[in-house]
Amino acid sequence: MDLLPTHRPEPVPAHPPEPVLDIVVPVFNEERALAPSVRRLHAHLRKTFPYPFRITIADNASTDSTPRIAARLADELTEAQWLRLAEKGRGRALRTAWSLSPALVLAYMDVDLSTELTALLPLVAPVLSGHSDMAIGTRLAPGSRVVRGPYREITSRGYNALLRAVLGVGFSDAQCGFKAVRREVAERLLPLVQDSEWFFDTELLVIAERAGLRIHEVPVDWVDDSDSRVDILATALADLRGIARIGVALARGTLLPRGSLRDGGADAPGGLATRLVCFAAAGSLSTLASLLLYGALRPAAGSRAADALTLLVCAVAGAAVTGRLTFGPRGRRGVPRHRGRGLAALLIGLALTGGSLAALHHTAPAGRATELAVLLAANLAAALLRFPLSRARAFRA
Repeated sequence: MDLLPTHRPEPVPAHPPEPVLDIVVPVFNEERALAPSVRRLHAHLRKTFPYPFRITIADNASTDSTPRIAARLADELTEAQWLRLAEKGRGRALRTAWSLSPALVLAYMDVDLSTELTALLPLVAPVLSGHSDMAIGTRLAPGSRVVRGPYREITSRGYNALLRAVLGVGFSDAQCGFKAVRREVAERLLPLVQDSEWFFDTELLVIAERAGLRIHEVPVDWVDDSDSRVDILATALADLRGIARIGVALARGTLLPRGSLRDGGADAPGGLATRLVCFAAAGSLSTLASLLLYGALRPAAGSRAADALTLLVCAVAGAAVTGRLTFGPRGRRGVPRHRGRGLAALLIGLALTGGSLAALHHTAPAGRATELAVLLAANLAAALLRFPLSRARAFRA
């Protein structure tokens, strides 16, 4: 699945016709904070950002005077526009605004401007230059300065620790309202994100990281908004449901395969090398186990029976490990094909090892050490045949 361009991003022209940066500010009933925050953000960008920019106020079905204030700001400020949504949801607002924007870099900030604006250029610069595909602010990295109550601090750290434990993510702060992404990257990521509310950020990052995209983290200075409208309990429950959904998708193998957004092939940069390393590691363990098991069964069962039993046991265990790390099934539809490949691998191994032992015994009497050496060589040959066979069938499927 080719979801990312393979060429390097083009440099920004000296006088771009469209906004280079579009910062979305999602709001819901923010009549008090909206005008001063947007004017402050606008003044900062006018002073520090060297390219054309735009501020998009994405109104999430507000019921107070927020729509009227947003419309007035769009009339007063040349670089501001107002977008009205009929339904609530931060993820829905970001998806809609980003999908409509022509800007090279898409970003968003919380309306309370809890993040110090001096971090804006460090956030945008690596995405603008093409160094990174995404950039996120983090309140949990060294160098961050955070002012917030103990309850929110514990909740935030607990949530991100849960993400690392359950989903195995590498980024440090999923929910900081301060992110940027290149437009062509967003165009390919957004259709894959299911959530339209607060879990949107987390799901976007999990998919991006699993796809092999480069995510740059910027330590931020953060002062919590005491007038936040976020329902902590409802948001936490929604996030837990989202984590469970992503976790099930990972367990079933239905989430995006690792590296598949990078260049459209299953052998993304580092993909084939990673598969080879995993295949070799699993194969080495399987070979060592087979030699030990054969040595234990040989005295009682004889060479051929010991060889067959050893291959059967190691093939079942080894196929599960090797398949999961390299070319394992992706969903229920791939299971019969995967088991068929396992049976084929077992027959190949049995033919090579059994044939080698038969030829050895037919030639001359052999000791235990010679038998193990022949088995080692036969297992190596079988592994060399299994890898291209599995790879070809997996990619053809």
